[in-house]
Amino acid sequence: MSLLNLTALRNAPIETEPFEHFIASDVVNPARIDAVLGDYPKVKKGGSFPLSATHGGPLFNQLCAELQGEEVRKVFAERFRMDLNERPTTLTVRGRCRMKDGQIHTDSKTKLITVLLYLNEPWNADGGRLKLLRNGESLDSAFAEVSPQFGTLVAFKNGPTAWHGHAPFEGVRRALQLNYVVDEAAVRRSERRHGFSALMKRLNPFAKAA
Repeated sequence: MSLLNLTALRNAPIETEPFEHFIASDVVNPARIDAVLGDYPKVKKGGSFPLSATHGGPLFNQLCAELQGEEVRKVFAERFRMDLNERPTTLTVRGRCRMKDGQIHTDSKTKLITVLLYLNEPWNADGGRLKLLRNGESLDSAFAEVSPQFGTLVAFKNGPTAWHGHAPFEGVRRALQLNYVVDEAAVRRSERRHGFSALMKRLNPFAKAA
């Protein structure tokens, strides 16, 4: 049985200004929260980890496979009117947020589409809520705010105006980030960057687990 609700992806209203994006709820069935979170990798430190550096259970692995599958690719290609047939993907895993995370930014030019799938219990904190922004100067320029609770998905077409960030938060904040990228070279660069970071975190016993 599929974990992803493709109907929710297809039906979420898409906005074009100030950059193309949509926000969907219940992309993963809320009734599966305990089972999915039970299989989520035990990420003890902040930052993004390549999927290959994590060890989740069967449902987590199924979820990642579905995210990178052809049916999901077709949905994003249709929604953003892009040909993604020859575009590879990267998938990174987050489990904890640090106070320094969430600074305002746009994604690298090699990323065509960014997809964030949140997998947290009901979110009560003020920090850690993703904000889509009208400019790169202030979180006060937000035109949308997304609570990172279970099954919420944000997707946007990357570009010079696709500003986003969040207020500081420290603690558990689970997210899968899927990107459709320009070519295999971008995949290799992402794997090297996140893989090296993951290695350093494992080797440094004094790294703050936050």
